[in-house]
Amino acid sequence: MSDDDPKKRRIRLSDETADLIKGMHPEIKRRVKSALKMILSDPDIGKSLKDELKGLQSYKVGRFRIIYRLSSRGTIEIVAIGPRRIIYELTYRMVRKEKREA
Repeated sequence: MSDDDPKKRRIRLSDETADLIKGMHPEIKRRVKSALKMILSDPDIGKSLKDELKGLQSYKVGRFRIIYRLSSRGTIEIVAIGPRRIIYELTYRMVRKEKREA
């Protein structure tokens, strides 16, 4: 089995992101969970982001976007989930903060 074997892949969510999903409207929650399964089965399904967000991918779920990154060990880290109009700016702030702390 290789590291990109779908059976070995895992999705990692922060507690904050998991709580966000739990609090969503049931229909949106169902669509997000379905999208997470699709990302798990094919991590390259999302759109690759550019510039400051290079290395991240975005997957569209209605008006929401799931921003994620792939690790070398097959883990898919969900960076952020939110409405399209604000999620890229929020993600940029998170990435910039991570780089300063590293």
